[in-house]
Amino acid sequence: MRIAYVVTRADAVGGATIHVLELARAMLDRGHDVAVFIGGDGPAGRQLAEAGVPVRPLRFLRRAVRPDRDLRAFLELAAALRDFRPDLVSTHTAKAGWIGRAACVRLGIPAIHTPHGLPVGDRMPGPRGLLFQLAERMAGRWVRAIICVCEHERRLALAHSIAPPQRLLVVRNGVREIAGELRANPGTSPARIVSVARFEAPKDHATLLRALALLPGLDWELELVGDGPLEPACRALAAHLGIAGRVRFLGYSPEVAAVLARAQIFALSSRSEALPRSVLEAMRAGLPVVASDVGGLSELVDNGVNGVLIPRGDAGALSAALARLISDAPRRLQLGMAARLTYEARFRLEYMIEKTAAIYEMALTHDAAQ
Repeated sequence: MRIAYVVTRADAVGGATIHVLELARAMLDRGHDVAVFIGGDGPAGRQLAEAGVPVRPLRFLRRAVRPDRDLRAFLELAAALRDFRPDLVSTHTAKAGWIGRAACVRLGIPAIHTPHGLPVGDRMPGPRGLLFQLAERMAGRWVRAIICVCEHERRLALAHSIAPPQRLLVVRNGVREIAGELRANPGTSPARIVSVARFEAPKDHATLLRALALLPGLDWELELVGDGPLEPACRALAAHLGIAGRVRFLGYSPEVAAVLARAQIFALSSRSEALPRSVLEAMRAGLPVVASDVGGLSELVDNGVNGVLIPRGDAGALSAALARLISDAPRRLQLGMAARLTYEARFRLEYMIEKTAAIYEMALTHDAAQ
């Protein structure tokens, strides 16, 4: 099988690009011909190439909506796909998903789309959101299947009539196993809190910083892994709140397992999510998770069993949840052990690969809507 993956951004490594890397690498290992078509040049493209995945940069594919450049991106991608001659195209993220599916319609190639967070509902409010919703409904007719990374995404797609129910399939994200020495020990003190997230919407570092500023008398430190345009503002906020000395900005890291291994708590404050890879990696390490109750987080975190869910944007609730775990090492250990068991039972990379491969085979034999 010849498989083309299409994803929007080479300039930023995130959950979607790592997801594509894992899928592409697995399909190469199974003997398939694979190429990843990605917008521009940057660290995500280099990471794919270093993993041995063939990469084809696209000059005009970018995240921002610009009709003139988007038309060029469509023509460029259609030409590249015509040259590669794939049996199947797997598109990822909103812009690559729409342009990629349109190119597949023109060329008569079966396509599958994975949104990694549909741009509908409260994720994209107002008139702009309505346009995105209409665009997604149109493109929903151009695919054999839409792979939702969590049940929440499927429900959201159904609520907004993005595609027929039989085309909306759920394959939850999975992450690769780690060596035993990279397992965390959440029962040790003092508590080191780690958050892995780009400094970019919809991530909400500001609420996390404000929550920790409410705990001056507790023994904690925070490590933030990631980069992005909002990092300077978050550094300034940490200084304004008087906690800059207890917050370490580590920048982007292609491998966070070592950082998670020395942590005791994982925190993710976010305004919206699908099924975040960062939380899966924390659970794999055996860390208790404190996260915003958005998107598919409740499908990962069983509140009070393997972590704690708090309302999004609620610094007070986040502060209280962190305070309890900072002060209770046995509780951290208990939740962390349960988080690790959840990963082992449901979120190993192999599970995701097997289910996705089965959908590829289905897409080549029949249309899921028929």
